[in-house]
Amino acid sequence: MLVIGIAGGTGSGKTTVVNQIINEIPNQDVTVISQDSYYRETDSLAIEERTKINFDHPRAIDFDLLVKHLSQLRKGKTVLQPVYSFAMHNRTKDTIKTHPSKVLIVEGILILTNKELRDMMDIKVFVHADSDERLIRRLKRDIAERGRDMDEVLQRYQNTLKPMHEQFIEPMKEYADIIIPNNKYNTVAIDIVRTIINERL
Repeated sequence: MLVIGIAGGTGSGKTTVVNQIINEIPNQDVTVISQDSYYRETDSLAIEERTKINFDHPRAIDFDLLVKHLSQLRKGKTVLQPVYSFAMHNRTKDTIKTHPSKVLIVEGILILTNKELRDMMDIKVFVHADSDERLIRRLKRDIAERGRDMDEVLQRYQNTLKPMHEQFIEPMKEYADIIIPNNKYNTVAIDIVRTIINERL
C-alpha cells in the first residue's frame, strides 16, 4: 500500500489535488481518508460550547483513532471511518466502511503535525495557496455548505484560522516531499506524484 499525505491550509485546494490524483488511478485502487472525519466527539458539550472549540488546533483531532485506522488498513483490514457533521459540530452515528487499497490518500490541514501519522506516509504533499485566496474559498464553502454566515466565518478566520495556520500548518512545509503551488497552470507537481504512484503500482 502506498500512503500519500496531502496537507495545506484551509481553502488551499487540497480537494482539487486529491481529485486530480484520483482521476489517474482506477477506482478500486484508491481510498481517501479525510482528517475532517476524525474530529473528536463532543457529545458531552452543549451546541453553544461546541461552537467555541478551536477546530484548527491539533488537539481537536482524534489522531489515535486516525493512526489506528491507518495501521489496520495497511494490514489489509477494513475500518469504519467516522462521519462528522459540521452543522452539529459533532460526529454522527453513521460510519463509512472503508476498505484497504493499493493507494491510500490521507488529506487534511493538520495531518503533518502528528509525527506518528507522518512516519506512516510514503509521500507527503503540501498544497500552498495565497492567504487571500484561501479566505475567499473558505467564505464561499462555509456559507454554502456548512450553514455559516459571513460574520461568523470572518471572525473565526481572524481569531482562530489565521493564527493556527501560522503556528501549526505553514511550518509543516518542512516535512513535505513535494510542495504544490495551487494554481490552474501547475501540472508538473501532479505529474510527479502520478509518476511515483504508477511506478509503485
